[in-house]
Amino acid sequence: MNRSAILSRRNFMLGSAGLAGAGLAMPAWARGANMAEAGKGPGTVSGESIDLTIGRSTFRTGGRSGHAVTVNGTVPGPLVRLRQGQNVRLDVTNTLDEDSSIHWHGLLVPFQFDGVPGVSFPGIRPGETFTYEFPIRQAGTYWWHSHSGLQEQMGHYGPIVVEAADGSDARFDRDYVVLLSEFTPMHPHEIMRKLKVSEGYFNYTKQTATEGDMPVSDRMMWGGMRMNPRDISDVTGSTYTYLVNGHGPLDDLEYLFTPGERVRLRIINGSAMTFFNVRLPGVPMTVIQADGQDVQDVVVDELQIGTAETYDVVVEPGAGAHTIVAEAMDRSGMGIATLTSESGRKGIVPPLREVPTLTMADMGMAMDHSGMAASGEMAGNDGSMASGMDHPAGHAMGAMDHDMRKPDILPPDVEAGPGVDMVAPMPVDRMDFPGLGLDSVDHRVLRYTDLKAMRPNSVRPPEREMEIHLTGNMERYMWSFDGKVFTSVTDDPIRFGFDERVRVTLVNNTMMAHPIHLHGHFFELVNGAGEAHQPLKHTLVVQPGSKATFDLTANEPGDWAFHCHLLFHMHAGMMQVVTVRPFPEAG
Repeated sequence: MNRSAILSRRNFMLGSAGLAGAGLAMPAWARGANMAEAGKGPGTVSGESIDLTIGRSTFRTGGRSGHAVTVNGTVPGPLVRLRQGQNVRLDVTNTLDEDSSIHWHGLLVPFQFDGVPGVSFPGIRPGETFTYEFPIRQAGTYWWHSHSGLQEQMGHYGPIVVEAADGSDARFDRDYVVLLSEFTPMHPHEIMRKLKVSEGYFNYTKQTATEGDMPVSDRMMWGGMRMNPRDISDVTGSTYTYLVNGHGPLDDLEYLFTPGERVRLRIINGSAMTFFNVRLPGVPMTVIQADGQDVQDVVVDELQIGTAETYDVVVEPGAGAHTIVAEAMDRSGMGIATLTSESGRKGIVPPLREVPTLTMADMGMAMDHSGMAASGEMAGNDGSMASGMDHPAGHAMGAMDHDMRKPDILPPDVEAGPGVDMVAPMPVDRMDFPGLGLDSVDHRVLRYTDLKAMRPNSVRPPEREMEIHLTGNMERYMWSFDGKVFTSVTDDPIRFGFDERVRVTLVNNTMMAHPIHLHGHFFELVNGAGEAHQPLKHTLVVQPGSKATFDLTANEPGDWAFHCHLLFHMHAGMMQVVTVRPFPEAG
C-alpha cells in the first residue's frame, strides 16, 4: 500500500473518531456493525393492543444481502389481523437513529393517526413510542408501511387483514396473504442518486438499432426526442430480487391446500417501484375484491397490479403444484411461490416473456388501427400534429425546450419550468387498457372496466369538476403535480369542502404509469359501470399519456397526503396535500 493511501486511511479513521467524540458518529448500519438477520415472512399480531418495534437488521435472499429496516425483526413486518367493529391500540416504538412512522394504507382512520410526517403528525423520533388508536370501520385486505424517507424500500412494510363482521370470510377453505415486494442490497439513497444522474441507469433492455419491427421513422422520432421506447420501470431486476412474503424465487415458498378447496389469495403489491403481472398458469382466478372493497365476480387468467393496489382472488386448483407467478412489468424478473397439495412438490416456472415496448398511445398520441390520430387527423410530414396545435410533435412529448420558451403548449394550470418536459397532446381514457405487455396476450386479463361495486353506491352528482396533471422531466428525474414539486410546507393544498362531491380527472403527461393514492378516502372509478356500481378504490393507476376520472365524496375531515406511490417519484416531488374543511360540527 502506498504512503498516500496509508495517510488517507489514517485521516479517515481520525476523522471518524473526531465525529464520534462530537456525538456525530456514523449510524450502526453505515459502520457495518453486526446486526441480527431479519426473518422472512410475516408473523401475526392481533387483538385490541398491539406492540410493534422498528429496528435494523441484515437481510439476505439468493446471492444478495444488505441492510434492512424491520418491524418486529422480519421482512415484511407482521401481519396485523383485525376484526371489523373492534377498536385497536398500536404502540409503535422506534429504535432507529432516525425518525420513522407507519401509515395504515387503505384504513379509514382519524387524520392524526394516518401516519404521514409533516402532514398529519410529526413522526416518531428515535427512542420514542407513538400510540395509534382508532376504530376499525371496514373489512378487507390492506397494508401498512413507513412514510419516512425511503425506509419502505428497505423492508418497512407489512400486510393488514380485517375480518368481516358478518362472517362472510368463512366461506373460503384457505385464506392466504400474497405480499409482493422487492429487495436490493443497494441503499435507496444511492438508487435515487443514480436515477438523478441517469434515469435509465437500471435499464438493461434497450432496443438495438435493428431489433423488433418498429418502423425506421418511429425509431428516428424516438431518438429525436431522446426517449427510450423500453423505458418501462425506473428500477429493475438488475438490482432487485422480487419477493413473495419476503421470500426470493430460490426460497421455495409454499402455500398448502387440499384438492377441492376454495383458496382465497389476498394479493398486495407492497413494492416500492414495481408493477407485477400475476397469474397461476392453467388456473383461473376470480377477482372478488379490489383495494379491500367487494366487487362483482370477474374471472381472469392474469392481472396487473400497480404499486400499492390490492386484489383478492379465489382459485380452485386441482391436485398437484401450481406456480404463483408475479412477473415484473418490464420482464426483468419475477417473484415465485407454489400453491401445492403436496409439500415439497414444485410447479413449472415459466420463462420470462418478451420485454414490452411503448407506443404512440403511451406518448398521449392515441392512434386508431389505421394509424390515424384519435381525432381522425394525422401527423403532418413535418412532424407537426394536425390537432389544433401549431407546435412540433417533438415538443408535445419529451423534447420540450428546457428553458420553456414555449409555455403556450402547456395546459393553463400547469406551471412551466424545468420539471416539465412532456405534455400529452391527445390524452384519452384508457381504463380498458389491461397494462403494458398484457394487451396482446391470448387469455383473459383484468381491466378497470371489468370492476363493478358489489353493493350500490349512493348516487349524487358531482358539484364541481377539477383536473390535475401528472408531470415530470424523465431525463432530470423530476416528478410533480401540475408542474409543482411538493415541499413539506405548502401554501396551496388541494381544497375540498366537507362532504363535497367532486369529479377529478387525472391527466398523465408522462410516459410512465403512475399509481396515484389518496389517503383517508375511497373514491369511485368513473369506468362505465354506471354511477350506482362505480368501484371504490384508494389507488388508481393512470396509464401513460392518458387520463382517468374518479368521483370523490370528501367526507373525511383533515389533511391528507395525495401522491404517486412509486416511492422515488414521490420522493422527487409527485405529492400534494388534500385538505378537507371545515370540520363537521360536533353533535
